[in-house]
Order: sequence, then structure tokens, then C-alpha cells
Amino acid sequence: MSSAAALGARDRLEVETDPGAPPARTVVGRALLAWLGTRLGVLIVSTVAVYGTATGGLATFSRRWSQWDWLHFQDIAEHGYVKPNDEAFFPGFPLVLKAVHAVGVPWVEAGLLVSFVAGGVAAVFLARLAELDGPRGVGERAVLVLALSPAAVFLFAGYAEALFLGLALPAWWFARRGDWWAASALAAATTGIRISGAFLAAALVVEFLTSPVGRKWRQAPFLLLPVVPLLSYAWYLDRTKGDWLAWEHAQEKGWDRHLSDPVSCFMTTWDAAFGRGQVPEFRINFRLEILMMAVGVVVTLWLLWRARWGEATFVGLSVLALGTSTWYLSVPRASLLWWPLWIGVARQTVRSTTWLLAWVVLVVPVSVVWVYLFVTGKWAG
Repeated sequence: MSSAAALGARDRLEVETDPGAPPARTVVGRALLAWLGTRLGVLIVSTVAVYGTATGGLATFSRRWSQWDWLHFQDIAEHGYVKPNDEAFFPGFPLVLKAVHAVGVPWVEAGLLVSFVAGGVAAVFLARLAELDGPRGVGERAVLVLALSPAAVFLFAGYAEALFLGLALPAWWFARRGDWWAASALAAATTGIRISGAFLAAALVVEFLTSPVGRKWRQAPFLLLPVVPLLSYAWYLDRTKGDWLAWEHAQEKGWDRHLSDPVSCFMTTWDAAFGRGQVPEFRINFRLEILMMAVGVVVTLWLLWRARWGEATFVGLSVLALGTSTWYLSVPRASLLWWPLWIGVARQTVRSTTWLLAWVVLVVPVSVVWVYLFVTGKWAG
């Protein structure tokens, strides 16, 4: 076994074996406290942000959060796939919205409630995953790093990212413990929420094949479960739209996202970021797209070097998909799902106060600006 593979195997075997590690209850409590504290911070920033804007003073709570993709999610939940290009959005999140709304919760508040609860679940399992490999205290720091990251406003808003993480992180937790039935069932739920669920499903297969923890071949068929929602959605689209790839074609028509080679994709994004074809607001966003794409490439290479094959598969497939479109679009938002990134940054902030200071000084202000952009109706990725 190579040194990198041995190192990766050692990392995966260090599962709750440290007698000095904090109790699971403590990890959960600190993770939830960090999640609640950052939610309060977003609420304060979003309230202050709308004063004196064109929204007419202090905009209503619902109006602040009825922005961009949320309108598609609500339309689908309320009326089904009747508007052009709505097929680009998978049905999982709208179905959950519809269920919450059915008990009397208004639409926007239903979206915020789903993100709040699912995000809390994600925070708990992110912390538990981080604590597996240490150092001690990295769990709650990972939650803070994620919740204060540039695009973290989408974990507060009625978007699908929090729900995805609330399923994907427990799935990976169970995979690390060798419970492939639970991991596959949760991953199956993610494939009904967004295409990233397919990347998670592939990552689970790789993790199963490379993990020294709890691999039993009789559990291998469970790994096929995530295919069921994907095929079900394709069947639905074929029956209702006559096109089993209508979700992909909707992205092409609605957002000009066509398959492209990586070089052309990069050059198109670079021109949008530094050329004169976009307004300044969009140029800044495209620069962040390029930055986060570079981060994704580095994280993928680092995971490969550490022989963390399953995690490298998940992040790498996401980077590949985003990097072979017409241009980089919503990469910062997609990066919210790259849990190895946030655990890695958290680990550095625990080991070095310089890293923590750099995160607070350089990243948190960007997060605040992104909340302002979103609640005031400006493009925020």
C-alpha cells in the first residue's frame, strides 16, 4: 500500500477511538449552538440591510426572502411543472415545501423552516464527521466556518442546499461507520433534490470499494438505491414533457448552460469577470466564481493526495460538472456542499489563530455583503 493510501486508511479507521474526545452529546450541543448563533446573525444583517433601500424601508419578512430560485421552487410546489424551464429544479425540495405548507405554514416561511431544521441536522453531522479525525473542538468550528462562508445565505433562504446537506452529511456519517443501507437510503433522498445527489451516490460506491471499515459485499446492492429517484424523475419528465432529459434541456434554454470544454468554459467566465460585457455587479460575482472553482480543484487534488477517494469523487465530479458548462455559474453556492473543504479549513483554524483571524477578516465581510445582495434583490449567485 502506498504511503498516501495508508494515510487515507488510517484517517478512516480513526472512528471514535480517542478516549479524550468530547462526548457525542457535547459535540451535538456545540454544533447546534453555533448553527443557532449564525442564524441569528443572518437575521440581524438581513433586517438592517433593507433599511433605506428601494424595497420601501423595512421590507416584509417574506418579501426579503422571495428572491431568484425561490420563486421557481414555490411555483413548482404550488402548481407543478407548468412554467418554462422549471424542470431544471428537481422535485424533492418542492415536495417537502408542499408538505410543510399543507399544515398551514405560509410558503416563504415554509422554505425558511425547512432550511433551518435541515441545516441544524447538517450542522450536527458535519460536527460529528469533523470530530472523527480531530483535532478536538474542530466539529463546532466546522459548523461556524460553513455557516459564515461566502454563499452561506443560501443555507438560511428557502433553497435546496440546506436540505441536501441535511441528508448528505448523515449519509456520509453512516458510510464512515459501515452502515451502507442507511447511507444509501439517505443518498437516494438527495438524488431527488439536485443532480449533486448522483455525485454523492458515485462517491458512496467508491467509498464502499476503498473503505476498510465495515465493507460487506451483501450490502453492495443497497448502493443502487440512489438510482431510483433519478429514474423516477426521468420517467415523469418523459411522460409529461416527452423528454426524459428535460431537466438538462431546461438548463440549456433557461440559463445558457451547455456542455463545453474546460478551456472554453474558463475563457468565457474570465471574459465575463474582467471584460466589459457585464455590469460591475455581475463581474464581481464571476470573479468569485473563478476563485471558488480554483478552490474546488485544489480541494479535489488534496483529497486525492490524502487517498480520501470517496470524498475526492464527490467534490471532483461537482467541479467537473461546473467546469464543463458554458461558464462557471453558482460555484460558490455549490461549494456549500463540499464538506471536506469546510472541515479542512476548520482544522486549520483550530491549529492556528492566524487562519482563524484570516477567515474572520477576509471571508466574513464577503458573507455579510452576500446577505445584503440577496435580501435587496440583487444578483447573489
